[in-house]
Amino acid sequence: MLQEKERVHMNNSQGAVLWFTGLSGAGKTTTAAAVERQLRERGRRVELLDGDELRAGICKGLGFSMEDRFENVTRIAYVANLLARNGVDVLVSAISPYRAMRDYARERIPSFVEIYVDCPLHVCEQRDVKGLYAKARAGEIGRFTGISDPYEAPQDPQLTLNTASVPLEENVRTVLAYLDRKHRFQPPAGKEVI
Repeated sequence: MLQEKERVHMNNSQGAVLWFTGLSGAGKTTTAAAVERQLRERGRRVELLDGDELRAGICKGLGFSMEDRFENVTRIAYVANLLARNGVDVLVSAISPYRAMRDYARERIPSFVEIYVDCPLHVCEQRDVKGLYAKARAGEIGRFTGISDPYEAPQDPQLTLNTASVPLEENVRTVLAYLDRKHRFQPPAGKEVI
């Protein structure tokens, strides 16, 4: 059995899981990557799990039905929790469109932080360099979140970041300030935070 002192030490070594959710093109990965750089500069061990990249790897073969989307989130949550319990801060960038999916991840990850990357649909469409929204509107892509499939915005996220009107640097500062308050992620001496 662990002594109380050892248990506290182990809890302090738990990494945080920052779950960035929002529409395609909202700025989830851009924001998460900027936060990742800052955390690395602070000397943190950090991993970015990008939904698009994961679909080419551990989530390969999954479609976009509700069941497949849920399985996608189940796999991401498993990996994120595994890393976090080994002291790695994990930044998840995944649409994860249904509240039930994010609730599932929250129940299984003790250090789960839901970050809603809020951006109006028309702005996401303007940012779409791959033309996915245009294809979805033309009926070439089925079950596309925000067009032919719903996105259930978080009702009570820990953080909401507006990427249409707030600069990236300010959103990054908001995330870091939250972590400093809630997880005591203070930068090492001599490090300056943007």
